[in-house]
Amino acid sequence: MTEHPEPAVHVIGAGPAGLMAAETLARAGARVVVHDRMPSVGRKFLMAGRGGLNLTHTEDQPAFLARYGPAEDAVAAWLDAFSPDDLIAWAHGLEQPTFVGSSGRVFPRAMKASPLLRAWLGRLAGLGVEIRTRSRWTGWRGEALLFETPEGERIEHPAATVMATGGASWPRLGSDGAWVPLLEGEGVAVAPLVPANAGFDVAWSEVVADRFAGAVLKPVTLTFSGQSIRGEVVLTCYGIEGGPVYGLSSALRAAIAADGGAVVTLDLRPDLTEAALAERLARPRGKDSMTNHLRKAGGLSAAAIGVLREIGDIPPGFDKLAKRIKAVRLKLTGIQGLDRAISSAGGVRLEGLDPSLMTVARPGVFVAGEMIDWEAPTGGYLLQASLASGVVAAEGALRWRASQTPDMSPT
Repeated sequence: MTEHPEPAVHVIGAGPAGLMAAETLARAGARVVVHDRMPSVGRKFLMAGRGGLNLTHTEDQPAFLARYGPAEDAVAAWLDAFSPDDLIAWAHGLEQPTFVGSSGRVFPRAMKASPLLRAWLGRLAGLGVEIRTRSRWTGWRGEALLFETPEGERIEHPAATVMATGGASWPRLGSDGAWVPLLEGEGVAVAPLVPANAGFDVAWSEVVADRFAGAVLKPVTLTFSGQSIRGEVVLTCYGIEGGPVYGLSSALRAAIAADGGAVVTLDLRPDLTEAALAERLARPRGKDSMTNHLRKAGGLSAAAIGVLREIGDIPPGFDKLAKRIKAVRLKLTGIQGLDRAISSAGGVRLEGLDPSLMTVARPGVFVAGEMIDWEAPTGGYLLQASLASGVVAAEGALRWRASQTPDMSPT
């Protein structure tokens, strides 16, 4: 077996944040070993790309940063290290051209993750990055890292460690949150992992749950606590999901935790004013049923009419009907669990990390991606911040490695 002149930087987790950390480290000349407990890498990344991979977003920086809520200042520093423009250039460097959708979101032209991941893994191989699958991190023994592998326990002595094991959403794809007690045992403060970008429960009747599950209401505007988001809302057998729901999920989750429920308002015809809609509904309907009249004059889909009827009888008078259509009130009674959430909130608390994302309680250990306590809606914000945090953690690991090796100049 070849003896290496220096210990490797070990990256735990082969999702976007971990792979970006590995690339940053390897480009700087570090020997890098990446571990992932699954048989193959990037499983959640590939799943996210099935519907068209949102790489980042083109909106202006203040609006972009506001998507990260309480973590805005921390994420701003990450984006200074790896901005949306840097991400686009990085994708182009992998020969994955991008385009900007009508919503301002940035996608790879291939509209899926697999070509990008293949090119990325090829680049990492060319940089000498070693990737070990079926290698589960199980903790420390002194300063050494312990891994459970098919060949038994393996002990590694890292120059530095970057942890990017994900949160706890979609656990079947690899992010199971098993790292939480291990870090807490070392004195690292961790906020509870909770669902983010998840669907919410509505007590539908059997008619809506059976007939309209999977139907898309579009375009609609969803409003809660003074914040409105326009987009597509998907009806499910348990409730609602979709972009506007995910964009409000943090506030909705908090309200449900505090009050046991939350009432949202759904505008089924956001392109029309209430007066204009009432005027259309006032047109003679002849022999049409009310359902057909709502479809023809009101421009409502069958699913939208089903939701409208769900909250009560059709009100008399076109003014009242227009008002109802523009403000359908739905009570949300709960949030779907982590196993169905796109991402998770919670994780290593920011106050327990230094600006390089090194844990204060365990020097030489850096964290990146969904392990950290931040959240954002879908639309490119999740991937952008995850990749950027991987760059920051890797650069911190390089500085730490240099500080521990006096004859090694910082990169």
